[in-house]
Amino acid sequence: MVNLLAHIKNLFSPFPNIESIEGLMGLERADALFHNLVAEKKVPGLAVTVLDSGKKVLQKGYGFAYIDKRIKVHPKHTIFRIASISKCITGLALGKMVEDGILDLDESFYAYVPYYPKKKYDFTLRQLAGHTAGIRGYRGKEYALNNDYSIKDGIEVFKNDPLFFEPGTSYLYNSFDFVLLSLAMQEASGMLFEEYVKENILIPLGLENTFSPDELKNTSSSDTFKTQFYTKRALCFTEAVEVNNTYKLAGGGYLSTCDDVAQLGQAILERRLLKSETYEQLLASEIINGKPTCYGLGFQVSQDSNGREFVGHVGNSVGAYTNLFAYPEQKKVVAILTNCTDPKEQSALDEAIDAIIEEVV
Repeated sequence: MVNLLAHIKNLFSPFPNIESIEGLMGLERADALFHNLVAEKKVPGLAVTVLDSGKKVLQKGYGFAYIDKRIKVHPKHTIFRIASISKCITGLALGKMVEDGILDLDESFYAYVPYYPKKKYDFTLRQLAGHTAGIRGYRGKEYALNNDYSIKDGIEVFKNDPLFFEPGTSYLYNSFDFVLLSLAMQEASGMLFEEYVKENILIPLGLENTFSPDELKNTSSSDTFKTQFYTKRALCFTEAVEVNNTYKLAGGGYLSTCDDVAQLGQAILERRLLKSETYEQLLASEIINGKPTCYGLGFQVSQDSNGREFVGHVGNSVGAYTNLFAYPEQKKVVAILTNCTDPKEQSALDEAIDAIIEEVV
């Protein structure tokens, strides 16, 4: 009944008309493709920011932050969950701690968190940051937990489970790695993880609209600018289930604007805040059995759908699907935030990104 009512509301929602992309190239083509994702009701809303050598060449909101309230997405002000782009923020914080001698990437995790249950094998902070520690991924509904866990509380979800493999012998992408990583960072620094990140990463980079869930609750702009989070159904969009991502802040809990996320990408391209040799570690793919994992320490270090090298992250969370692609060779950054759990439209996003990167300046 709820889905039927939502479908009826969607039918009368003022979604835009579909635009022709025939003959369009570059940013114009990308703009039309993003527009059509909303017009075809593939996503309720999205924000896009494109930087070329640090200059904004496209910054636009498409569709709705709130469908029922007819509130449109604003690319500089609408606050989305950024999902696993959070790992890039954590990667920078990890690099900062290494530079300051607070922790050692190749030290045992237990050196910082001795109370964590001992496993068959030891594992390091580097292995956690690169997803080669053997920690398991989500099971069942763990992806959408709505418990008010702190980072330390959150390890209760998985702490008693055995490792999936001997650390360093395989790769398994998951967010529990980053729960443990952030706990070690918290214990090593003597500061709450979110406080350390804000003081040492967000403020220095000028990311004023990037928040933890708890911080956003106490921010005056929270109700005004935070998007509604949606799940895509066969006939409509429905409000996503309530979740509390505080305990997995480091791996997928931050909220931000598209403008801030693009600036994060630009800072990474310019290698700001950290030393060049630190970035070399963060942005170098881990190697397992002689093969690259295409993942560094908090960063995807990979190729896009057309083989162009990028650093950044794709993210998926309850009520969010996100892309941050920073292209060192092309000196371009593409940030895309949507307010919908994985809508299965990465191929359409790839087509738009391709048009952006291929544009002749």
